[in-house]
Amino acid sequence: MRKDYDIVVIGGGPAGMAAAASARESGITNILILERDRELGGILNQCIHNGFGLHTFKEELTGPEYAARFISKVKEAGIDYMLNTMVLDISPDKEVTAMNREEGLFTVRAGAVILAMGCRERPRGALNIPGYRPAGIYSAGTAQRLVNIEGFLPGREVVILGSGDIGLIMARRMTLEGAKVKVVAELMPYSGGLKRNIVQCLDDFGIPLKLSHTVIDIDGKERVKGVTLARVDENRKPIPGTEEYIPCDTLLLSVGLVPENELTKGMGIDLMRATSGPKVNESMETSREGVFACGNVLHVHDLVDYVTQESEEAGKAAARYIKSGLKRGAAVEVEAAGGVRYTVPSSIQPENAEDKIVVRFRVGDVYKDSWISVYYDKERILHRKKRIMAPGEMEQVILKKEELQKRMGLKKITITIEEA
Repeated sequence: MRKDYDIVVIGGGPAGMAAAASARESGITNILILERDRELGGILNQCIHNGFGLHTFKEELTGPEYAARFISKVKEAGIDYMLNTMVLDISPDKEVTAMNREEGLFTVRAGAVILAMGCRERPRGALNIPGYRPAGIYSAGTAQRLVNIEGFLPGREVVILGSGDIGLIMARRMTLEGAKVKVVAELMPYSGGLKRNIVQCLDDFGIPLKLSHTVIDIDGKERVKGVTLARVDENRKPIPGTEEYIPCDTLLLSVGLVPENELTKGMGIDLMRATSGPKVNESMETSREGVFACGNVLHVHDLVDYVTQESEEAGKAAARYIKSGLKRGAAVEVEAAGGVRYTVPSSIQPENAEDKIVVRFRVGDVYKDSWISVYYDKERILHRKKRIMAPGEMEQVILKKEELQKRMGLKKITITIEEA
């Protein structure tokens, strides 16, 4: 194998493949994808439901079909990739240390690195639920893999904690496979998933959703026998007297996703507090020069089409970096305020930007009949009303490069939610 590449992409999921394909289309031929799984495609391989590709391909695809489109792109472009390969470390000078069965421990020198490791699920240990550790407790993503890929049904009577998109989709999937989903409980007073998934996965199958509820006890030593739910107050503390015991043999946890950022932290890259993902600029470049990030390692997306769009930008920017370098000037800070949890990007260097800059963000609460406002320093340049905004759905605004360049000395762009 080669020992040096212009671009090394860490992760062969939808983000990594889109970034690699975009870099190849931008003229870089010397690209390597390192993937720890046995095949390309990432999490999409187990997402057999439809709803993917409406933005990217203008048609509705399943997860494996969407992944197959990009696997074909990677292979047709002749991009090198290694499967069953675990990346252990990336040095400050972009030397990647990895290992697999064929090569053993090896290193690859990279001109640029694109981080596309995706995200992982929060485990039970992060929830502090009392009780023993019986069989029958799964993360929703693990259950999805067991059902859709391994052909194994984890249980027959199911309670789901958390109403993120994976939890909602697995409520439907378990029902279709013959299990009885008794309830989906959500700690927050709002769902963490897309509205369409609440309708299609819960309402259409008569599965109850209990907001402001959580699991406070798990019954069973060898196997789950049941769980105790309780309503929580505004401080998310269980309210005495609201306990309800529900017999079940399986508990699925859909309690949030966290960017897979051990490699990022090891490089000393600046992280966003709200997401634990790296801070990036308009080129998807991190605080470490020549290291880019895209996809769910950056922030957790609700649509894979947005992952593809961001990853293509990262691939283009990495190609520009290899060819001629990116300009280094004064960056304009992008600040999240007034209900906005974070923004991607966190800063903008107008001279490196495309004509239009997409800034994506999530809100921290449910807002009805409120405005998204954008300020250039203290001047409001955008004021757009939205009927409803929720944490489960990503929002975005589009900034124009020419408008930024007109404002010499601009220090800060603020994105905020203003209520009526």
